[in-house]
Amino acid sequence: MKNTVKEGAVTEDTVKEGTVTEDTVKKIFIAGEWKLGGGATIKSHYPADHSVNAEISTASLDDINEAIEAADKAWRDPSWRDKLPSEKSAVLFKAANIMEQKKQFLAELQTRDNGKPLAETFALVSSAIATTRYIASSLETLDNELTNQRIKALMTFTTYEPLGVVAAITPWNSPIASEIQKIVPALAGGNAVILKPAEATSLIALELAKVFEKAGLPKGLFSVLTGKGSVVGEEIVKHPLVQKISFTGSTSTGRHLAHVAADKLISTSLELGGKSPTIVFEDANFDIAVNGVIYGIFSSSGQACIAGSRLFIHESIYDDFLDALIKKTENIVVGDPEAEGTQMGPLISEDHLNSVDRYVQMAKGEGGTIVAGGHRLTGEAYDKGSYYAPTIITGLKNDAQVCQEEIFGPVLVVIPYSDEETLLGHANHSIYGLAAGIWTEDYRKALHIAKALEAGTIWINTYKKFSIATPFAGYKESGVGKEKGRLGILDYMLTKSIFLNLDETPNPWSDPK
Repeated sequence: MKNTVKEGAVTEDTVKEGTVTEDTVKKIFIAGEWKLGGGATIKSHYPADHSVNAEISTASLDDINEAIEAADKAWRDPSWRDKLPSEKSAVLFKAANIMEQKKQFLAELQTRDNGKPLAETFALVSSAIATTRYIASSLETLDNELTNQRIKALMTFTTYEPLGVVAAITPWNSPIASEIQKIVPALAGGNAVILKPAEATSLIALELAKVFEKAGLPKGLFSVLTGKGSVVGEEIVKHPLVQKISFTGSTSTGRHLAHVAADKLISTSLELGGKSPTIVFEDANFDIAVNGVIYGIFSSSGQACIAGSRLFIHESIYDDFLDALIKKTENIVVGDPEAEGTQMGPLISEDHLNSVDRYVQMAKGEGGTIVAGGHRLTGEAYDKGSYYAPTIITGLKNDAQVCQEEIFGPVLVVIPYSDEETLLGHANHSIYGLAAGIWTEDYRKALHIAKALEAGTIWINTYKKFSIATPFAGYKESGVGKEKGRLGILDYMLTKSIFLNLDETPNPWSDPK
């Protein structure tokens, strides 16, 4: 691997504006007030060298109750609930403008939080800003509906109203994008939001609290409660005043939250795990497909639910395509996420690196051959951080454990195929159905395969491209509900149907003859 990390390049004071080390213990945002939480403190570490970014207080049970009770009062208050859509939009537009002004700082802060390269975190911040503006614009054009009139002298129409208090629980891999995709539609729908960020990446969530506070969001509508998911998250979702759970993370946690929601009879949006297939047909544009497959698995160091981690290559081009894939993989620049040109940064932690490596060793035990990577990176440039080489594995069947379980790291399993029927059987043989990639110049074939694949998002001759205007959802154990889309605000609202009688004749049923 190429080496970009320089000694002394990463220090605790890398982020200048609003430095992450300004407080001995950082306060959290409870019901519109900055306070030290009553829970035990946690530490934010920089994955590139494991230095401490900051110590952060966490929420206690009393803090959780205070935040949720204040949230329930705040969303019911006419000062927000009865605002015109244009007035709510104005607050959201202001939040977007504040993020725009702080774009560089937010990108640097997220890099410190989870170790992603600056180019990637800068793109995520830009996406969060665009999402906020899109939802604000959509809110202004979101209409009530005059429904089809089916009964004479009776007018029927629907209105949309807030759910109440929304619990938003977010992951560590792309926090600012995941958080904005939950916070902004929920606020646009008139709700209050309790955000529980991932324990490892709380800094960006606290910064977002400052953004919305400065934008003029009424006090109590937004709180950021840090801490362990099993403690703080559990108390939040089980609170009787919480009316929706919006969660992005592992399928096992999502399944538990679905049980919690079922017991309370509340709605959920669950974006969960993936083991996404990528398919290369014999007529694919070779160079575009090679580059796209590499980006689909190794960007974000493979720490993405939609990573294209299972690659199916037509047998007629298998050897040539694999050779090209290996050569390009070996030239991926792995190193200091703050250095220009870095493509892959460290994994989030030592525990996660060890988990990824266990899967690679398991692949060997299942008969797999490591043709690229397969080990942690060592040497002066890497010893302080959690760096793992981008890895390619061949020789496994699709039912191998490594081919079926989400690794959430830079590990690609490559499998040849000969016919379309076998291919579709393998591609769909998974408990997951989040995404898939297709590489071919035959668009009729591409659309036919896309329709046959059991996945919520299909990319054709590209990968990991998103639009806030296009809904995102998973099949099977990859999730329930959806995010994004112009009508995504309605996922955070209740539908009320109103029947208006225009007939002045008394109901004859009450006057029997």
